[in-house]
Amino acid sequence: MDEVRYNPVTPEIVRELENIVGARNVLYGDAEKLEPYSHDEIPGTHYRHYPEVVVRPDSAAEIAAIVKLANSKLIPVTPRGAGSGLSGGAVPVYGGIVVATERMNRILEFDPGNMMITVEPGVVSNDINEYLKDSGLFYAGYPMSMETCFIGGNVAENAGGGKTVKYGVTARYVLGLEMVTPTGEILEMGGKLLKDVTGYNLIPLMTGSEGTLGIFTKIILKLIPRPKYQVDLLCLFPTGEAAIEAVPKLMTGSGITPTSLEYMDKQAVHGSCEYLNESLPVADCGAMLIVTLDGSDKSRLEDEYIAVGKFVREAGATEIYVADNRTTSERIWRIRRNIPEAFSLKTKLQSGEDIVVPPLAIPKVVAAFEAVEKKYGVKIPCYGHAGDGNLHSRITANPEWDAPTWEKYLPDILADVYRITAENGGRISGEHGIGCKRRPYIGLVVSPEYLATLRSIKKALDPNAIMNPGKIF
Repeated sequence: MDEVRYNPVTPEIVRELENIVGARNVLYGDAEKLEPYSHDEIPGTHYRHYPEVVVRPDSAAEIAAIVKLANSKLIPVTPRGAGSGLSGGAVPVYGGIVVATERMNRILEFDPGNMMITVEPGVVSNDINEYLKDSGLFYAGYPMSMETCFIGGNVAENAGGGKTVKYGVTARYVLGLEMVTPTGEILEMGGKLLKDVTGYNLIPLMTGSEGTLGIFTKIILKLIPRPKYQVDLLCLFPTGEAAIEAVPKLMTGSGITPTSLEYMDKQAVHGSCEYLNESLPVADCGAMLIVTLDGSDKSRLEDEYIAVGKFVREAGATEIYVADNRTTSERIWRIRRNIPEAFSLKTKLQSGEDIVVPPLAIPKVVAAFEAVEKKYGVKIPCYGHAGDGNLHSRITANPEWDAPTWEKYLPDILADVYRITAENGGRISGEHGIGCKRRPYIGLVVSPEYLATLRSIKKALDPNAIMNPGKIF
């Protein structure tokens, strides 16, 4: 889009914001208080930008008033949830106003008869299922950061996670939205409806729009029956090739749909186990798969995990550990969840990627990434949601590089990684979003015509380009 010349936030604007939300809910002129809102969870400081002011509204009406003011004064607005993202989506690239939804954290209605729940955007995603734990129902849109992220951010990014293979991503469960548009109107779409073809279906457009088309103020989610039983299989393979090749074989050949199917290569496994001081015998392990199964029939579940275990063994697994209780399951999943933290402690010179390819293309893509490693002398440990083709590739700098050298070579490394992804029918983000981090590379995987269509939608809904500018394109 054409570059917009935004206006600064003046003391007069700050006073108007204080009149809307109260002075105690406006942060201004204090760098220490503004700093947490300058970044998300991307390692390092490269993508950080300070807001000029942070406002913490408590209602849709307050957000509408804030956005109307910003639109009339041509001031950029950045919506923000928990700031747990990994694409710079909540970073105020052009300064301006950050609208933080942390105070809008209420569960508004639980409707067990319709199997739905209505929440505000600042509800921690895990709190939804804590609220539902005795109801026999649960919310199945499960991102890996569920204990910290906000549901509003999940919807904005169309978050996925470890259970996507069976249950799908966030969009599958969003039935209704209340949203403040970039011009300050309060718009309702959808509702407690499982079917609705009344005009354009705007909900899928807004789900995954990365805060560039509006700010969510109310979300209606579909719930499903909670499975009573779960079993995790931790499968050790002698090589990464054997493990990654077992993924599409299991998905297409076993006849069983796992809840989760996670892949961790040797670098990821050893890094996480070392970080956790985990005593599992992984010295000779070339890679791991975690296969999770769940259901409400215990006998059937036992038959399924025995069948999967046999299938995985035939695919080359050398050891299979079975976790059929919360304690042993947590031990397995801790290894997977702590991979990012383990690598973050080694160096800040790294880039967490989120590529997604057709599941059958995973072995070819992982092999091609090894060539990129050799070309630049970097490491690219791969792990993630292999059952749906979503791999997290943690590009880690050559240990001899300093920060300027890393910044010099990283764009070329990313371009190679993204070209490999595109050549295999993939995209550069499966669940984290484009944000500002991947914005320069989106043209590698989509056509100019596609980008032009996105821009035309943005222009129609946000004519002054104030809503989360600097993201996607």
